[in-house]
Amino acid sequence: MKITEEIFKEIDTGQVFAVGIEPNSPDGIYMTNYNIGKSLLWIAIKGFGDDWTIYCGWLDSNSIYELKKHGDKVHSHEHIIKCVDCSAEVLEKYRG
Repeated sequence: MKITEEIFKEIDTGQVFAVGIEPNSPDGIYMTNYNIGKSLLWIAIKGFGDDWTIYCGWLDSNSIYELKKHGDKVHSHEHIIKCVDCSAEVLEKYRG
């Protein structure tokens, strides 16, 4: 489902609105040269300033709660849109 401006407005502040798993690779979410192919858990969370971000971490050592507190932020627009299908307006709200 594409996240549009209307859908984004309905998401509560601080709410995780998308979750997924991608490999640490150029075809997934490329975060490091270490452990290529290892699974990353990612979450998309709405911020407190009408913004949002994606945090990720190794699937085998992180929970959604841990990612909210200590996850690595995804910065690449290419990787952001692989995780969350969103409109251009919502993508502009991404806090990188």
